[in-house]
Amino acid sequence: MKLTNHGAVPVYTISGSSTARPLPEWLARKRKRSIKNDIDYGSRVELLQDFEFEEASQCIRISEDGDWVMSTGTYKPQFHTHYLPHLSLSYARHTTSLNTTFLLLSSDHSKSIHLQSDRSLEIHTPSGLFHTTRLPRYGRDLKYDRRAAEVIVPAVGVNKHGNGEVYRLNLDLGRYMKAYEVDVGGDDLTSAGGGALQGGIRTGAVNTAAVAQGSHNLLAFGTSIGTVEFCDPRARGKLAILGPATQADAFDGRPEITALEFDHSGLGLATGTSTGLIHLYDLRNHKPLLKKDQGFGYPIHTLMYLSSATSTRAPATEPKVLSADKRIIKIWDAQDGSPWTSVEPAVDIKCVAWCKDSGMLLTANEGRQQHSFFIPQLGPAPGWCSFLDNVVEEMAEDPNDPSAFTGQQTGEVYDNHKFLTLQQLDSLNLSHLIGTTSLLRPYMHGYFVAQRLYEEARLIADPYVWEEQRSKKIKEKIDSERESRIRGNKKVAVKVNKRLAEKIMEREEDAERRRAKRMLEKGGNDGMVHVAEADEPRVVKEPGGLLTDPRFAKLFQDPAYAIDESSKEFQMLNPSTKPTVGDHGSSERKLTAVEEEALDERHGSDFDASSGSEDQTAVKAEAKEKGRISSSTYRKSGHRSQQAQPQVRVSSSRASHPAKDRSFGDRAERIKNTKPSSGAVLGEKEITFAPKRKGKGAVVKEAEQPSGGRRQGRRSASGNVFRSM
Repeated sequence: MKLTNHGAVPVYTISGSSTARPLPEWLARKRKRSIKNDIDYGSRVELLQDFEFEEASQCIRISEDGDWVMSTGTYKPQFHTHYLPHLSLSYARHTTSLNTTFLLLSSDHSKSIHLQSDRSLEIHTPSGLFHTTRLPRYGRDLKYDRRAAEVIVPAVGVNKHGNGEVYRLNLDLGRYMKAYEVDVGGDDLTSAGGGALQGGIRTGAVNTAAVAQGSHNLLAFGTSIGTVEFCDPRARGKLAILGPATQADAFDGRPEITALEFDHSGLGLATGTSTGLIHLYDLRNHKPLLKKDQGFGYPIHTLMYLSSATSTRAPATEPKVLSADKRIIKIWDAQDGSPWTSVEPAVDIKCVAWCKDSGMLLTANEGRQQHSFFIPQLGPAPGWCSFLDNVVEEMAEDPNDPSAFTGQQTGEVYDNHKFLTLQQLDSLNLSHLIGTTSLLRPYMHGYFVAQRLYEEARLIADPYVWEEQRSKKIKEKIDSERESRIRGNKKVAVKVNKRLAEKIMEREEDAERRRAKRMLEKGGNDGMVHVAEADEPRVVKEPGGLLTDPRFAKLFQDPAYAIDESSKEFQMLNPSTKPTVGDHGSSERKLTAVEEEALDERHGSDFDASSGSEDQTAVKAEAKEKGRISSSTYRKSGHRSQQAQPQVRVSSSRASHPAKDRSFGDRAERIKNTKPSSGAVLGEKEITFAPKRKGKGAVVKEAEQPSGGRRQGRRSASGNVFRSM
């Protein structure tokens, strides 16, 4: 599937030689390894199973119920019938001669009539060939008059009266009726083979016919001399003649009528000539209303009014006309002839069929594969391939707008329509229009609303939407200008692990400074610096390092990756790092019993106010820390490097009045002159050293626990007998 037309109205080639190379099956199997990397071959879409012929296809028709497609081709002469709901080939059948054209007589594929190149008419059914009949002369076209149940076959050559003939095969009676006689100018008696009843070079012929089905049921016949004759099947006579719109050219000769088509009302008629000109007529006027040039000069073989057959899917814009020659398919406006879109495949086109009420076109062409084109703005995808709508929306530039393919305004969907769901209709107060007007067209799970109606309803529902949009744009512009300003201090814009990010940034800055310093020492020669750095192991980093690397983005954005600095593992790996208070709470731990006792003793000391306060601050800081802190962190906390250390002083607890502060030396001298007291010891303990039996000296630890402690009555693991005293 490929977007082949990048204009205002895009055209998607679903299948055909322009997207998938028509490789034979045996060659595709042989080159299986080499073509697996072929992008075009790998991206091909096989919309219908075996939608191709051995050499080329000749004609294609779609049934009225839209479930069957029949196409003829060669070689060998055959026709294929596809069942569209299953996207598969139903059956294929060979014929004895090449097919010129054919028609589906029933609403499905059950009855079809084929005009063969050997002057025969074959009627086929699903079971096989039903009947074959011969024609007096070679047929050029095939039409079916449903009211009279007659098959109309325009033929080449003239009868004994010098008029061309249009044969009538009545299917109700099973026999030929009297043929219509049309003036074709007679035989060219001056050329070789002229005068023969079968016709010779430039012999007059009736090239094509048209039936105004669903209206007045007039018959129109286009001739080789450029005229159009109208006949009424009820009167069985000639009604009027429409002369050629252009004069005969001395070089090209007479332009022949090669295609005819009535519009849905029966008042409009489109004619195509052998020189590539299209004329639109009103039957009430003999002058053409519009003249259109196909541009390549080839005969026009297909003309079609693209009008919807149902009222629920009436076209949102002016009716379109499809015209095709062997080179290009053009769709243009019927009012002014302005081009709408075009399709130009890589091979010659033989026949074009349109799936009614959709944007799907199927062609018969000279290539091996038959083409299928999808135009989303012409209509939605048919029911048997509705998945194409989703595929097209995914290929569009804006996934929320199925029609925003290329060069379209935002919000346009299928010719200035906006798709809205039921909830969106309720929010815009448009739900009361459902089923009452054609401005809301049901489609899938919502409705298509005219773009102008949508804009007005949106403005009424929210009158301040324009001001809000303007304020939003202004704010975005101001924010973008703020971000572009040069900032003096570099800040790390991370959510988690800010200390790690700052550390990484400091390392990168230090590396840059060292490199700049080396460059200055080498005299600014980059080459010398690179040579000196060649021996050093160095990792090449992108600008921004780890902070801008998308692989490590979650490390600085996701709280789940935050580093817990109070954990034991972090302290073991980083003993000199002081933990910070983060998302996990305070990093301060509780004091142990020894630290609490030491803190109480310091509180009970009689230091001076200044020394005591300094000492208490130092003890608290020591109790809070788990380990040492780095010098940089110590300096950042505001401490001086040459701070005086507090002096150690001891006070006595036996004095009833506050004692004066003394130094440690004075206190020791006083203890020597004091006799040991025999009474209860208050504040001091006597320590005795006793040798053990094994000969190894051991220091008896100080026992400070009272006799009523929780360890009373237990055996001491250390063997200290003084603990129970």
